[in-house]
Amino acid sequence: METRVAEIADGIYRLSTFVPDLTPAGMTFNSFLVRGEEPLLFHTGLRNMFPLNRDAVASLIPPETLRWITFGHYEADECGAMNEWLAVAPGAQVAHGQTGVSVSLNDMASRPPRVLDDGERIDLGGGKVVRYIDTPHTPHGWDAGVLFEESTGTLMCGDLFTQLGNEPALVHGDVVGPAIAAEDVFHYSSLNPGMGMTIRGLATLAPKTLALMHGPSFAGDGAAAINALADDYDRRIGDRLAEFGFARAA
Repeated sequence: METRVAEIADGIYRLSTFVPDLTPAGMTFNSFLVRGEEPLLFHTGLRNMFPLNRDAVASLIPPETLRWITFGHYEADECGAMNEWLAVAPGAQVAHGQTGVSVSLNDMASRPPRVLDDGERIDLGGGKVVRYIDTPHTPHGWDAGVLFEESTGTLMCGDLFTQLGNEPALVHGDVVGPAIAAEDVFHYSSLNPGMGMTIRGLATLAPKTLALMHGPSFAGDGAAAINALADDYDRRIGDRLAEFGFARAA
């Protein structure tokens, strides 16, 4: 395996490792480095991928200068190498929402994490500012959240828009259809009545770039893509409710 580096927006880099035998089409595992005076890594990658990701980061910044570590939710591919990064970067701190910190990170992180309130910003310096947004149970995990870099309009989506295969680092075409297909394969989302509303709330950010953890990054009308994804989840939730004899909402 190798980890490939690509700049998907100004000062934001995708670190992508393709695992070919995970599915018939394979799957990418992506982390994102935001360069600034206080560099931030979104997703640590799996623990056994740490050497690959460390070397990828080292091609951009000295790894020991990393300041912030955050991720979509507490799960191995999001934060499996968390403590390895904390060991390499002595000034780094994990930052996540209240639920993730209280339930998992206070115990599992080797240094005390920082709690981020919903909507809280971190100024990384160099013109980069990230905003944390709670998305509980969306697409899964009650501690789920996303990160929005304001200067570039880049939404780091976590597992939203997950898709299979090994596409180019940045695409401009359909990002919703492949995500629907992946949901049909994995059924990885925690379907809940508030899901569509939560996802549509992200559309108000009008992101220019969607940074996917599994799949290519997307440049284009992020709001339209987000709303289309929400429509599909509304359909799925309606179908499931109908299976149990509940009428669809008008």
